[in-house]
Amino acid sequence: MQRNLRFALFGNTYQEHKSAHVTHLLEILRGKGAEICISNEFYDFLKQHTKANLDGLEIFKGYDFNADMALSIGGDGTFLRAASRVGKKEIPILGINTGRLGFLADISPDQMEEAFDEIYEGKYLAEPRRVLHLTSEGYVLKGYPYGLNEIAILKRDSSSMITIREPLCSYQADGLIIATPTGSTGYSLSVGGPILVPQSGTISLTPVAPHSLNVRPIVIRDDWEITLDVESRSHNFLVAVDGRSETCREGIRLTVRRADYFVRIVKRCHHSFFNTLREKMMWGADSRL
Repeated sequence: MQRNLRFALFGNTYQEHKSAHVTHLLEILRGKGAEICISNEFYDFLKQHTKANLDGLEIFKGYDFNADMALSIGGDGTFLRAASRVGKKEIPILGINTGRLGFLADISPDQMEEAFDEIYEGKYLAEPRRVLHLTSEGYVLKGYPYGLNEIAILKRDSSSMITIREPLCSYQADGLIIATPTGSTGYSLSVGGPILVPQSGTISLTPVAPHSLNVRPIVIRDDWEITLDVESRSHNFLVAVDGRSETCREGIRLTVRRADYFVRIVKRCHHSFFNTLREKMMWGADSRL
């Protein structure tokens, strides 16, 4: 007898032309007798811009929900926003990719039926992924201070670099990206950072456009605490946590440490990290063949 599962639904609110995928997903879940709750902003978007059947869906706001599994419909940005809402609940998150690359959200719409058959049979993995926590002395950060992908310190204006001092090194650069293994294939990789295996217990520090050629990315243990002091000619800078940015003033000390919880990402049993690297990024592919 199938267990009755409860799903929390999050989605991209910019792609009404892809609403057919939502309609199909709801049909699959209803066919299995699932309980479905949906974030209020996604519900409002679907109601206004699509013809999806939303009857019987329970609407929730903010963090006021509970479920056996969270579903993110969109790209990796949608997945990261869903992860911030799940937070310390540690509810497994399945990403259904209707975006472009889809490294976190790696289930394609045409795989949904097969994927949910496996979920109901218990044939899936819920991989724990490390999260970073950003705090500051004498300053209250406005945004959600936890990052699944990365925490980036960046210059705010377009003219001059910033100086970032931390125990290992002083960086004169456009910024510094502190990335988890999950985030190592994102922003960090695009500026020359290393790819980290998810369960490696490491994080990477990658400078953005450093002024010195002898400053290179470094990989450290994820149980190390990193303190950062930032100097800027404009006396302020940006802090970006998984793409959510805010302006900070010069003179505050930032601390980055690993969070006291994991984000659990649902993966199909036969999929591996290296499969995803090959399929999504053509990792190791020989263009001559």
